[in-house]
Amino acid sequence: MAKTLYRNGAVYSAADPFATAMVVDGDTISWLGGEDAADRHAETADQVIDLRGGLVTPAFVESHTHLAALGRNLAGGDLSKSTSASSLLSLVAAQGQKSSKVVLAQGWDNSNWEQAELPVEHDLTSAADGRAYYLSRRDVHSALVNQELLDFLGLGDLKPGLVSGSDHDDVRVALAKAQKADHDFQRLALEHYASRGFATVVEMAAPQLEGRAALDQLLADDQPKLPKVHAYWGELVNDAEAADELFASFPAGRILGLGGDLKVDGSLGSHTAYLREEYSDRPGERGTLYLGREEIAAHLVACSSRGIQASFHVIGDGALDVVLDGFDLAAEQIGVSKVQMGRHRLEHVEMVDEATRSRLLQYAVTVSMQPVFDKAWGGSNGMYAQRLGDRAQGMNNLSAMLSAGVPMVLGSDAPVTEVDGWEVVRAAMNMSNPQARISARAAFLAQTRSTYRAMGEMNPLAGQLAIGAQATFAVWTASELAVQTPDVRISSWSTDARAGTPMLPVVDEEIPQCLRTVRAGITIFDELEQVN
Repeated sequence: MAKTLYRNGAVYSAADPFATAMVVDGDTISWLGGEDAADRHAETADQVIDLRGGLVTPAFVESHTHLAALGRNLAGGDLSKSTSASSLLSLVAAQGQKSSKVVLAQGWDNSNWEQAELPVEHDLTSAADGRAYYLSRRDVHSALVNQELLDFLGLGDLKPGLVSGSDHDDVRVALAKAQKADHDFQRLALEHYASRGFATVVEMAAPQLEGRAALDQLLADDQPKLPKVHAYWGELVNDAEAADELFASFPAGRILGLGGDLKVDGSLGSHTAYLREEYSDRPGERGTLYLGREEIAAHLVACSSRGIQASFHVIGDGALDVVLDGFDLAAEQIGVSKVQMGRHRLEHVEMVDEATRSRLLQYAVTVSMQPVFDKAWGGSNGMYAQRLGDRAQGMNNLSAMLSAGVPMVLGSDAPVTEVDGWEVVRAAMNMSNPQARISARAAFLAQTRSTYRAMGEMNPLAGQLAIGAQATFAVWTASELAVQTPDVRISSWSTDARAGTPMLPVVDEEIPQCLRTVRAGITIFDELEQVN
């Protein structure tokens, strides 16, 4: 097994905060230290890599992604650059030239258009050259569809145009059955993750997304030269035997739990997130609630009884109330400790007040959040403010979660936001509400060590660079390193290099570029050889 010395750089390691060199022996980190000692290791190394001032960190872990959808976007199915109805028509026309039967594309968001009116079906069908089309909104909770698509899917009882709620789910389920799972898109997405310094990703799969066949194909093809894939399967169960049977139908160790995108509500952008009070821009509407307290409790009891992690998609404060009522009911049936032992988690949870954080903590619930949502939709003029008014100010409060002790992991929800761990760090440090901001280190740990813990990884060294740890890491360009915190009240010792706090790249203006990604000693992305 090859022995490689990386030297003349910086190594992000709590075990040795001043390390400038690292030895990888096969799939294990065997040494960390300074340049004087590195000279001795160079004599026995099979390869010596000059980092040229670069930074080595644990590889990122993506806590929430949709690989096939991301792959389609990367292959050209991205509508996020549309700024008006006419520009959306132009992008659809370009997609129509690439598609044989159905134009599949995603990413339009009319909440930031000067004129929010969407194109009519006739114009979109003409742009698609008469083909069927499915054009999902950026949040993937509503979509534009035409009669050609509904006829193709056998859903002639639905109306063409903008579909949301259960109608949208019907379209998605039918599409998953009608479309052959395209592994090329999944592989393209995984290659993209590797190029961004990710060695592990967590796929959020469900019947109403790409479907079971696509997930089975993804899990069956574990390539060591791609990021490791784990997944959640978002299907509801109502008893322990059903949970056992469903969980056992997947390859051992590859499914983390039953849930993920198991929807309790929808999204704010599509007006389907379920709220305590009505939408500011749609009086009388509170959104869509897909699951009730009893269904949530039954799922929790079934999963907890078998030691299976449960998870739910929940965004609105009204939906979160129902979820936690479900936790209360489950605890009444099997006890609080049994529920806590399930390590259950919630996806997104954007609208959380202090009382609700206490309830999350009571049941040891992990939250999976996406700081770049705030960059996209936060602020006084953003979509959140349009939908919620003053309620938007308290959204996505990362700092309050950590201060309350609620376990938190961060991710992208790709392709809803871009794949970039450092952009997540930057967004977390610059939330539109200053009270919601967290340090770079906290945001980084929430995409590395904390994410492994949320997955149930038992190795205490997972997500760290230390002697004896698995060699899973990334190498980055890094022109400036610092200990970065958004809170000026932090004691000066913690931001002083002499304190021994590991330093991360300054991301205020420039985002680091990935030079190499290594998974368990195997290089899965490499531009470092070009540097050397």
